[in-house]
Amino acid sequence: MDGWGSFVAAMAVFVGSHRLMVWPRVKAPLVARLGAGGFTLAYSALSVALLAWVIVGAGRAPYVPLWSLAVWQAWAALGLMLLACVLVAQALAGVNPFSFGSRAAPFDPERPGVAGVTRHPVLLALALWALAHTLANGDLAHLLLFAPMGIFALLGMAAIDRRKRRMMPDWDRLARNTALLSLRGIAALPLWPSLAGVVTWAALIALHPLVIGVDPLGWLR
Repeated sequence: MDGWGSFVAAMAVFVGSHRLMVWPRVKAPLVARLGAGGFTLAYSALSVALLAWVIVGAGRAPYVPLWSLAVWQAWAALGLMLLACVLVAQALAGVNPFSFGSRAAPFDPERPGVAGVTRHPVLLALALWALAHTLANGDLAHLLLFAPMGIFALLGMAAIDRRKRRMMPDWDRLARNTALLSLRGIAALPLWPSLAGVVTWAALIALHPLVIGVDPLGWLR
């Protein structure tokens, strides 16, 4: 199956698998069998594999240009990806009971860490990744790929907040110094996760031509 058919099939399986894996009747037995950590690992591996399939499908779909590409888009994409990498690094290193990607405890509401910038750093990073790659492409297939993922991530932030408010009786106390999105907490973030994010960003740029086949710095040379 080539062209649009392969891309549509990949997108359907990607979206369907994510909806299926969070359905309580499917998720609960898997967590019971694999454990919470095992489920997260398996879910992450499946997501990465299916994402790779979707990206390959988008690359093979017929090219339908929507806008011309300019140098500013390359700089914007690189900057957005740097922010995304730093957010993920801060999430992995920090404590954040409000979303996934971080340890839940011990959380100090007086020192919220990355939750003071955003309660959902991984989802925000996903939205930034989607926006960066939408800007850096400019064709219909990649818009259909990245735009829904970015929208899904942003809507997910609000949805998780609503669920956590119901689940956490001490939400108001714990969340008082956090934000859905705020720049006020940036200065309080620890330095070394940010440096790890910068290193990861540089590594992704170096590996991108080898893995994806596109040089992110090509427009700048």
